[in-house]
Amino acid sequence: MGWASYMEDIVSRQNGATRIPEEMGLPTERRPPSRATSKRTGEKGMSRLNEFTTSTPRPLPVVLLADVSGSMTTNGKIDALNDAVQEMLEIFRGEDDTRAEIHVSVVTFGGDGAKVHQPLAPAAKVQLARMTAAGGTPMGAAFDAVTGMIEDRAQIPSRAYRPTILLVSDGQPTDEWQAPLKRLLGAERASKAARFALGIGDDADEAMLSAFLATPEARVYRAHEARQIKQFFRWVTMSVTQRSRSANPDSVIAAEPTDLDNFNF
Repeated sequence: MGWASYMEDIVSRQNGATRIPEEMGLPTERRPPSRATSKRTGEKGMSRLNEFTTSTPRPLPVVLLADVSGSMTTNGKIDALNDAVQEMLEIFRGEDDTRAEIHVSVVTFGGDGAKVHQPLAPAAKVQLARMTAAGGTPMGAAFDAVTGMIEDRAQIPSRAYRPTILLVSDGQPTDEWQAPLKRLLGAERASKAARFALGIGDDADEAMLSAFLATPEARVYRAHEARQIKQFFRWVTMSVTQRSRSANPDSVIAAEPTDLDNFNF
């Protein structure tokens, strides 16, 4: 080592300086990111994912079981039911879906069985065809249909809020309904649904409707004219929209039909 290089080295050591490998013409070692750096990067990624997940509204399912038996053709009952459901949909479509997005399905039962009249979809996208009435009252088939729908995670994902089931009927079931109702009330997810029941006219089976509610304090709503059918659906609409607006949409909002005059639809 020459004198100049020797003195330069001494000065460098005294000043705490170290000659880096690049300056000395030596190869450099490329170190992988530290665990702390990787953790911070992962946390940022998770934060962005959480922001996306939080901003995506969770489904709040509402399923109507509608009696479309032949007796619903009398006294304008099926027309009143169609009009009331359309009004409910209009209100659901106008709801803010920041936290909860209301999804609607209609299962009709009449004739020889039950069928999905309207597949489950966001209320804003539902274009409901009017229901027509004929045949018997196969309510047991409707119970099995709604149980299958709610338990199917492809239709109602695990992140969905607690479903609501509405049962509307003007008569007595014409098929075996006790076992299907037991399956509904015993199912993992369907058993937790909020349930509402409407009996139309004097022939509605109130004992069966009460069994569907399966809660002593729950009431079967009765309708003897078109305006009362409409009022029932306004009552349901109030309950569902209050849930969608609340901090915890899984909580069922207690509402009575007498509260309707004070509610802002």
